[in-house]
Amino acid sequence: MNATAGTIDRPLTHDPQKQAPMSSSASEPNGSATTPAATTIGANVSRQNRNREMQLLQEALARAHMHERMREVNAERQAVRLVAARRMQRRAERVSLRARRALAMAVMH
Repeated sequence: MNATAGTIDRPLTHDPQKQAPMSSSASEPNGSATTPAATTIGANVSRQNRNREMQLLQEALARAHMHERMREVNAERQAVRLVAARRMQRRAERVSLRARRALAMAVMH
C-alpha cells in the first residue's frame, strides 16, 4: 500500500500542486482478477486518496476566495483613507485661505 506523507487534517504541504498526484496502483492493473479483500482495500485507498484530493482542492479554493476577499477589503480601506485625506486637505486649504484673509484685513487696518 503506497502511503503519502501527511494526513487530511495535517497535510505535508498546503499547496495542492505540490501534493503527490493520485495514481492507480501498478500491482493491480485495470480489470485484474484479484481477491475481493484486495479489491476492497484498493478501493478504500483509492477513495481515501480521492477524498483527500477533493478536500485539498476545497481548501485551496477557500484560501483563494479569502485572499481575494482580503484584497477587496484592503482596496476599499485604501479608498476610504484617500477620500478622508482629500477631505482633510480641502479643509486645511479653506482654513489657510481664511487665515490669509484675516491677516490681510489686519494689515489693512
